[in-house]
Amino acid sequence: MVYTEKGWNVMSSAEVFKIFSNDILDYFLPRFCSSCSTKLLSNENTICFNCLSKIQIAEQPRLAHEFNRKFADANIIADFFAMFVFEKDKELQHAIHSLKYENKFPIGVYLGSLLAEKILISKTVWKIDLIIPIPLHHLKKAERGYNQSLYIAKGLSKVLHCRFSDRIIKRIKYTESQTGMNLKERQKNMLEAFKIRNKKTIQGKTILLVDDVITTGATISECGKILLESGAQKVYAASIAIAD
Repeated sequence: MVYTEKGWNVMSSAEVFKIFSNDILDYFLPRFCSSCSTKLLSNENTICFNCLSKIQIAEQPRLAHEFNRKFADANIIADFFAMFVFEKDKELQHAIHSLKYENKFPIGVYLGSLLAEKILISKTVWKIDLIIPIPLHHLKKAERGYNQSLYIAKGLSKVLHCRFSDRIIKRIKYTESQTGMNLKERQKNMLEAFKIRNKKTIQGKTILLVDDVITTGATISECGKILLESGAQKVYAASIAIAD
């Protein structure tokens, strides 16, 4: 038996071997929590259990409220799910900052896999054909070097057994930072910011749009709008966290 974030669990031989291998690797190349920087245990993955336990869960009443506030009136996003509530200067913000600005890609894959596990439990009616990460403008991507949402999509894809692609939606408008903007300002900022590269790839498909944090939903809604206009059947949205 091995202790995990869920308590004591019976592990398969493959899982035991993986933990044993991690023990050896950690001896030579120790891993550290992306939030608090403490040394990770062999059965911890990018974020320690202590930090994970402190991150506020997005409960169903909160998600229902946020859907009504952000998406219901526009009738673009059919449903959405977020795993956590984003809090400034807390454990999750530190982890997402490491993912976005410190090249710590495994954080995105790990959080994406956790998100997928929650979706499998909470959204059993979702039948997804394709996962699409919200794209960055090519100038911002060149500056940062990568799109953090792509790694979240990879984690989702692995657990949901669903194809993902970052080659379907292109960001054609370099938008200003939306920090401090209200909903109307964000909607105007995102207007005509995206285009579909190949409409045939989404015809009749149910799409899952993925981002790291959803704040007002303006970016997700603009992407969803062009997907529906280009022939997608339905658009869902998911994020690691929801923010006010």
